[in-house]
Amino acid sequence: MVPLAPKCGVEVEDVNLAEAEGDTLTAIKQAIYTHGVALFRGQADFTPEAHIAFAQRWGGIDINNYFPLTDEHPEIAVVRKRADQVTNIGGGWHTDHSYDQVPAMGSILVARTLPPSGGDTLWAHMGEAYDALPEDLKAEIEGLEAFHTADHIYDEGGLYAKTDMGSDLRGQALKTGATHPIVIRHPQTGRKLLYVNSAFTMHIVGKSREESLPLLQRLCDAATAAENTCRVAWEPGSVAIWDNRTTWHLAMNDYQGHAREMHRITLTGEPLAA
Repeated sequence: MVPLAPKCGVEVEDVNLAEAEGDTLTAIKQAIYTHGVALFRGQADFTPEAHIAFAQRWGGIDINNYFPLTDEHPEIAVVRKRADQVTNIGGGWHTDHSYDQVPAMGSILVARTLPPSGGDTLWAHMGEAYDALPEDLKAEIEGLEAFHTADHIYDEGGLYAKTDMGSDLRGQALKTGATHPIVIRHPQTGRKLLYVNSAFTMHIVGKSREESLPLLQRLCDAATAAENTCRVAWEPGSVAIWDNRTTWHLAMNDYQGHAREMHRITLTGEPLAA
């Protein structure tokens, strides 16, 4: 394994994901739980069927409620930006599905159509973010909970519905909302992780959004400090697998006039606890 950055992510070499199982799969899981994201290049034979089979070997699959699914492979969500679109999906820092009562563990993302340049993805490690907080700030957030929702983004009147991506959401009006500790312990490693994010965390329990924003903004600024992040430049045959509890991510939108299409399977998670 080669680090993608000093504190976030690894590139795993000499592994064929289409055949990975047993001890190899266990080692992959542990690397992702620890480092947040793992990149696998040269996976040309990682077909949609292999993508689904690998996810099934990992564990449960969550069917995505928002993005179009392929008819042949309903387990796969298509995350696309057409050449004529301006807005992209995931263009701000976030962690997927924090608005669910049981958030998804993570995702397996496969590059299918790439622009000539641009379209990189960044990740930030929330264990490193928490560890770097000043001790007085750690004490201030100890025991606090926050409310997460996606209604302002995905609902009929939400942000995406008002953009050129609105047609991709199929007119759904789904109500979301969940409360989670601001600091959680990773279910497998036990490491303390900062669990808020810029996209979906609306307010601290017991406070209004206005009252919550100064503290939430301070935490979000700390989360995306450059030293906590890594960056992946996609190539044909690239696959990234990440842990939503351990990381945030952001998809760069710097390839106007070109198409980008990624295939994503979301992995089932488990309840979060402080």
